[in-house]
Amino acid sequence: MTIEYTLQDLPEVAEKVILNTTNKIILFNAEMGMGKTTLIKEICKHLGVKDVISSPTYSLVNEYMGNDGLIYHFDFYRIQNEEEAHQIGFEEYIDSGAWVFIEWSEKISKLLPENSTTLEISILEDNKRVLSLQK
Repeated sequence: MTIEYTLQDLPEVAEKVILNTTNKIILFNAEMGMGKTTLIKEICKHLGVKDVISSPTYSLVNEYMGNDGLIYHFDFYRIQNEEEAHQIGFEEYIDSGAWVFIEWSEKISKLLPENSTTLEISILEDNKRVLSLQK
């Protein structure tokens, strides 16, 4: 699935991502500043999160309560190696059955389950973005 969108379209894009994802582990791949966290915030809102949603750049993981349970948001931009993900119990989060959103997943590629969905974001010349969802 491919979607071309602007920031004003985010509520509809978030809904489409939720409806077109066959599992709850989503890898968000994009360059810095492409809107990964912004899209995750909108998806979390659609899943019923009432808390303030922010990037877990320094904490590595944020936990939110949605309508159907916990949601985990990882940002691995600052990790040096996969061992750091092991140290925070990453595998337990993946096996929890909760929604798991992962930014900078390429830094932990050996730890990722096969049943994850990859979401890639790129930007067009007119400030529109293109989202590609691969199951």
